[in-house]
Amino acid sequence: MVHTLVPCPQAAAGGGAVHVQARSRSWAARYGAPLPLRRSWRAHAAQAPRSAPAQRRRRLVRARAATQEALPTLAIPEGSDLQPTVVMKFGGSSVRDAERMREVAEIVCSCPCGGDSGAQGGYLPCLVLSAMGKTTNMLLEAGDAALRCTSAPEVAEIAALENIKELHRATMDELEVDEETRAEVERLLGGLEQLLVGAMIMEHLSNRARDQLVSYGERMSTRIFAGYLRRCGIPARQVDAFAAGMVTDDAFTNADVQYAEALPALRESLSFSPGEQRAVQVVTGFLGRGKNTGAVTTLGRGGSDLTCTVLGAALGLPEVQVWKDVDGVLTSDPRLVPGALPVRELTYEEATELAYFGAQVLHPAAMRPAQQTGNMAVRVMNSYNRTAPGTAIRAERDLSKSLLTSIVLKDDVTIVDVVSSRSLGQVGFLAKVFEVFRQNGISVDMVATSEVSVSVSLDPAKIWRRPVEDHELEDLGREFAEFAEFRVRRGAAIVSLVCNVQRSSEILQRVFATLFDKGINAEMISQGSSKTNVSIVIDQSRAKEAVTAIHSAFF
Repeated sequence: MVHTLVPCPQAAAGGGAVHVQARSRSWAARYGAPLPLRRSWRAHAAQAPRSAPAQRRRRLVRARAATQEALPTLAIPEGSDLQPTVVMKFGGSSVRDAERMREVAEIVCSCPCGGDSGAQGGYLPCLVLSAMGKTTNMLLEAGDAALRCTSAPEVAEIAALENIKELHRATMDELEVDEETRAEVERLLGGLEQLLVGAMIMEHLSNRARDQLVSYGERMSTRIFAGYLRRCGIPARQVDAFAAGMVTDDAFTNADVQYAEALPALRESLSFSPGEQRAVQVVTGFLGRGKNTGAVTTLGRGGSDLTCTVLGAALGLPEVQVWKDVDGVLTSDPRLVPGALPVRELTYEEATELAYFGAQVLHPAAMRPAQQTGNMAVRVMNSYNRTAPGTAIRAERDLSKSLLTSIVLKDDVTIVDVVSSRSLGQVGFLAKVFEVFRQNGISVDMVATSEVSVSVSLDPAKIWRRPVEDHELEDLGREFAEFAEFRVRRGAAIVSLVCNVQRSSEILQRVFATLFDKGINAEMISQGSSKTNVSIVIDQSRAKEAVTAIHSAFF
């Protein structure tokens, strides 16, 4: 489908566009990207003083096209006994504004896993959406700003809150969603502001409250998109995952899905009963419900990927699709290696290793539901390049001709050496070492042992991006001082090679020859029983150079 957008005459002439330009500059200064305004928008000519709340939002409305807009279509016949056939997840960049939401609707209606047959040919998608663009970051920024406020009117003036309101209202205006959708989103915006006022009064924002705060992003984006589908004449309903059965533990900000409870509950909620009108279900990504508290939880950054695979497992589907802004999984980070190539196939284990060691394409836990089913494919696609084949992730693939699949860099790594010439060989020494880390809540990444020492890298970034603080290292040092010498080395990086470890000698020979030619020393190497990963610690100052050189040696 091709949408016809007609520029607004008033905007083209400059009339009524001053506040749009000012807003765009403010947005760009704060968030590093322009406010996603489209030339098909025009501003209200009259603006009341900022003291009038009803006028302060400065709504942008879409100039109606001279001709009828071409809308995507999807036929879902009444009386069908069809159940959801595929789960499709779209991230924040894919639904960042009204224009991108139109593109997503066209992707959904183009039947990417079933040709052009539509529902009559057995196609009924279930969608998972993230928050729009940088909304999650803006929500967290608004929460922090609320703690610095001293009155409710001051909270209402928080810049991040105003930008959130403006983005979602402008998107609804341009997509011309129905009044019921507008009312639901306005209710959520009101609840968001009340939550911020509560944080201001309490002078505190707990992790539980933060999860409630960031949940507004997904709750609004899914309602707007479902409203747009209905405007296109496509039956659609919005679903909050936490209300549909996404049960988690109560580890706020990084909750774990409780699969025994969640899978059957989600299956019941998302399956259609006989005679029920079929519809495209638009589900909130990233969100769950605490098993004991009943409160909204979040699955950690990138948790919408996990939502997608959990729903696919619950519905017993053969495939789920994760739509990103890159052409699938690549041979390296394109920011480090501009010539990085798409990887056509991965195993579940390879994808998990890539995610764990820092690749940003998938959530590290997203493969677990697929592994539990054993036969569900996870396809990573590019919503900006629909013709790209993407990456298919399956239980197994032919590794006979595979050498190196992808290179991942994790920087800002801290190395800890625990040295004890008299204790290392004693029974239980390693258990004692790792118990100290466990008690201090610090994750250990790589591990290497020698006759007199244990060296570990401390994971700086897991899913929740929590650095190891100086005081935590001091606490470790005091506890280790009782039975060993404790040394800390900062400024390291881990280069992880997801590869065919059965050919590790050949791989390492080429890797170390490359590092030798560049004069880069390997400080530590780790290869576990995994058939997919070898990790090397090097100095962070040479990390980018090392990754680029290794990539050139293999691709």
